[in-house]
Amino acid sequence: MTNSDEGSIEVKKLQFNNETKDRVKGSEYEYGTNWPVVYILNNDEEAYVGETVDVSVRAGQHWQHEEKRIFDQMHIISDDDFNKSVILDLEAYLIKYMSSDGRFLLQNGNNGLSEHNYYNREEYESRFEEVWRKLKNEGLVRNTIEDIENSDLFKYSPYKALTAEQESTLIEILNILKDDVKNGTESTVLVTGGAGTGKTVLAVFLMKLLAEVNEKVPYSDPEEMDEIDVLADEIGKLKIGLVIPMQSLRSTITKVFESIKGLSPEMVVKPEDVPYNKYDMLIVDEAHRLRQRKALAHYPRFDACNDALGLGKDGTELDWIIKCSKMQVLFYDSGQSVKPSDIDGGYISDTVKKRNYRECTLESQLRCLGGNDYINYITYILKHGGPAKPKIFPGYDFKMFDDIEEMFSVIRQKNDEEGLCRVAAGYAWKWVTKDKANRDKGMHDICLQGHEYDWNSTATDWINSKNSINEIGCIHTVQGYDLNYIGVIFGNEIKYDKTQGGIIVDRSEYYDRIGKTALKDDDELRDYIINIYVTLMTRGIKGAYVYVCDDGLREYMGQYILDIEK
Repeated sequence: MTNSDEGSIEVKKLQFNNETKDRVKGSEYEYGTNWPVVYILNNDEEAYVGETVDVSVRAGQHWQHEEKRIFDQMHIISDDDFNKSVILDLEAYLIKYMSSDGRFLLQNGNNGLSEHNYYNREEYESRFEEVWRKLKNEGLVRNTIEDIENSDLFKYSPYKALTAEQESTLIEILNILKDDVKNGTESTVLVTGGAGTGKTVLAVFLMKLLAEVNEKVPYSDPEEMDEIDVLADEIGKLKIGLVIPMQSLRSTITKVFESIKGLSPEMVVKPEDVPYNKYDMLIVDEAHRLRQRKALAHYPRFDACNDALGLGKDGTELDWIIKCSKMQVLFYDSGQSVKPSDIDGGYISDTVKKRNYRECTLESQLRCLGGNDYINYITYILKHGGPAKPKIFPGYDFKMFDDIEEMFSVIRQKNDEEGLCRVAAGYAWKWVTKDKANRDKGMHDICLQGHEYDWNSTATDWINSKNSINEIGCIHTVQGYDLNYIGVIFGNEIKYDKTQGGIIVDRSEYYDRIGKTALKDDDELRDYIINIYVTLMTRGIKGAYVYVCDDGLREYMGQYILDIEK
């Protein structure tokens, strides 16, 4: 399947019934036996993607299972150059993209979708888009690859291929859960990892995997089961929930679950729902955003949850989760705690260590093309002081702008070309347009270099809102999301003091009223503000652009961002 063989890929359509296994044998179909192919079973609403080295045998096996008899068509994808490695890769590719395309609900489990390399993989994969185009011509898919890759359903799909590290961590988690279920042990697994290490993807993958056990979907062929399936099957049926503290991300994941067979929106819960239910296991994404009774907007609601569990006023959302579930899997990054209401990392550590507790770690950077080197570089510059020499990151677009409108212009251009590009900032301006009367008067939130901008017009799913490309998002609208490019505005609440030789914060320029009131200690406030900017700077997959308001901080950061747009 090389580039010189353009058009050699064949998609053959057949009726799927009891006679299909015989029709693809012998002279009627060249690849019907003893040849690796990928196939799609479908009706008008559902589909199943598989691979086999004998499609005749596999068609017969599928027809023996009631859940496959709902299909009435079979499409066989073949090529002279297919081999076992290629069809495994193509199968994973189609499952990943078709699950996010929306044309069908997939009947597939999310097992076996791990990354693996093989000879001439790049050449083979360069032809996969040809397969997609042919499926589009057949009416089996709707959207372009680019549109799918920019969709939330794709980014948070449980059908993502796992990296070797993610797969190893998943097996470690499943082994722990299997033993704890067998022994009747209550326990906590803490999965730590920095920004972009794939915590959310793994959390959603685990939810889908365990939901399939609850559905008890039989396998058409025992060979389809791998180590992960066996472990999940041994864990057995559990009442499970996925807790997401952040409203915006929770709304997005809820929409994803609506589109995945075997998952439902009711599985995604907010922390306030937990005290009124009992679970066998709760998976918590963004566990660093669980709250304590501090700097809250609604204390009565929080107190009611504590009262329901008899915890008094000292209980935290983590305490609710532990009290209402036998087992917990917490996905956690202490570096992304960005509000004073977030539970202190020391409290989380002390609390889980009192239980039957194990820790797993994700280290590999999956989001940012600058890799772990970029993440560490940004963290070091903002938290500790810059290194002796500035660094460049080949393949990652890292620039500082002296002109704010120029940065906005580039972000808009990138958004037109690739989608999912946004500007965000720290809390250095009042949110006057939150009041509709002020909006009607033509007032704006942010004025920079004579240009006027507004904060995000919605707190829920702002990334995908209609006018977001012309607005400025805050940390709560972008945390947990992947963007192709992000422009970050460093406001006047964060500055560089040449006398002290370090970054400081100006409390008078910080407009998060609750946060400023709750954090009396300036060092603590500084840590939170810097965490916000580190988190913002790690949202961009392909690039991060910077505009700095304070002259001293601009000069300081300019030493370490070599590509500067004047």
